[in-house]
Amino acid sequence: MKLFKKIKTFFKEVLVEGKKVDWPRKKQTLDYTLVVIGITFGVALFLGILDFIFVKILGKFIF
Repeated sequence: MKLFKKIKTFFKEVLVEGKKVDWPRKKQTLDYTLVVIGITFGVALFLGILDFIFVKILGKFIF
């Protein structure tokens, strides 16, 4: 029974701490999401270009 009491206390404390969090506004969340998507796309494009270049270079040596 002591285990269930600890679990119940844990979840009560989680709710209390969750109310203290300064959650971002909808606009901030959208802005941050777009930044992450943009950076991800940029890195993927950069790595794709590098991959293409390396395949072309290695293709000249292998074939």
